[in-house]
Amino acid sequence: MNVYEIGSLKEKLSTNAYPGRGIVLGVTPDGTKSVAAYFIMGRSVNSRNRVFALEPDGIRTEAHDPSLMKDPHLIIYHPVREAGCGLIVTNGDQTDTIWEFLARGESWEAALRTRMFEDDGPNWTPRISGLLAGDGSYKMSILKAADPDGNACARFFYEYPATAGLGHFIHTYVCDGNPVIPTFQGEPERVELCNDIDELTELLWENLNPDNKISLFVRYTDLKTGKFEQRLLNKHE
Repeated sequence: MNVYEIGSLKEKLSTNAYPGRGIVLGVTPDGTKSVAAYFIMGRSVNSRNRVFALEPDGIRTEAHDPSLMKDPHLIIYHPVREAGCGLIVTNGDQTDTIWEFLARGESWEAALRTRMFEDDGPNWTPRISGLLAGDGSYKMSILKAADPDGNACARFFYEYPATAGLGHFIHTYVCDGNPVIPTFQGEPERVELCNDIDELTELLWENLNPDNKISLFVRYTDLKTGKFEQRLLNKHE
């Protein structure tokens, strides 16, 4: 077993109908740009009724058809938000918690210790988060239920140096499930990245399950200048 094997995002996504929401952070193979990607999927009408919309400091989710929106509290949030020279990427409103803590000089770990998994039992969807620094290094975290009844929260924190060609992928679910969707297990997965933003965007979008995929955001940031380019795709256009 090669524990340092770098996996294929194409293979991981094309063989998994429902990884849920996912974050990819890393550095391009040529070592010149940092990479951040975030996607959402959904099975219910409420979850599928979403799009990504650009904000001055990132993106937010919003209802595609406001008349179909039933419960916004877990599906309407600010998933990507700039924080100084860095970028916060999460699957929920903990984005704002992290931003507020960083703004007053506190750590992202301290911010996430005030939060826990989502209150959607029996799934207890984990909160996944990433923090990409200006030098290409990054942190990731998952907050998940420590037992089937959601009585306690297990918190995991990971920290990675900028390594050319290497990314890490974390997602909310192992795979689809009924009646309970199994929570992501283990460490963030080592994955191969692309130098070209459009190549990675296409790879992600085309290999997400066509029935369940909803939206995708990808940003490449030049590590020398801080300038970035980004792509945003919505199933509901």
